[in-house]
Amino acid sequence: MPDPALSLKNAALSLDGNAGRVDILHGITLDIAKGETVGLVGPSGSGKSSLLMVMGGLERATGGTITALGQDLTNMNEDALARFRRGHMGVVFQSFHLIPTMTALENVATPLELAGARGAFDRAEAELEAVGLGHRGGHYPSQMSGGEQQRVALARALVTRPEILLADEPTGNLDGANGQAIMDLLFALRDRHGATLVLVTHAPDLAARCDRVIRLADGRIEGPVKAAAE
Repeated sequence: MPDPALSLKNAALSLDGNAGRVDILHGITLDIAKGETVGLVGPSGSGKSSLLMVMGGLERATGGTITALGQDLTNMNEDALARFRRGHMGVVFQSFHLIPTMTALENVATPLELAGARGAFDRAEAELEAVGLGHRGGHYPSQMSGGEQQRVALARALVTRPEILLADEPTGNLDGANGQAIMDLLFALRDRHGATLVLVTHAPDLAARCDRVIRLADGRIEGPVKAAAE
């Protein structure tokens, strides 16, 4: 069997809060194959977003190991993690996280410029065209609708051609029509780039389009991991 894109072995996450130490993830063991699409579902507070952040090295696991594309993220320092994400991962958040003082084109080009890539703005322009916003490259986030901002965020996440795409409630802040459009675009871009996709969602129709659905409850995987069609 080929190496998985993501492999978690007894991954745990505990954080210190005002009331003391809080255990968020408990011994998560999970493999995600290259090219697979996995939906993380469960009630609010079940640990879905925390699991996604641990997979991306955005939260450091406090136990177990996280391996991405054969690299042990748990042994990397913050600089090495940032370089790894920049070269291999794209992340899409519910709240877009666009830089307000930059145009759409500049936002999309930023990861390429940080990586020292040549032709950053030409590639960014092509990615904006791919999400239907080639005509909006000179506009700032405040001049765009929520659906347009999420399209820019998708373009930024995919402009570096990442092998792994992590999406945290990508349709959560959008109305039904815009949410459906972003769903369709997300899967079309996944197919175009051949990326492994892991997404957190409360939307049953979005989860149903994944190859596998993993349900979390109280920081643990609940029951067997099932295919979406089952």
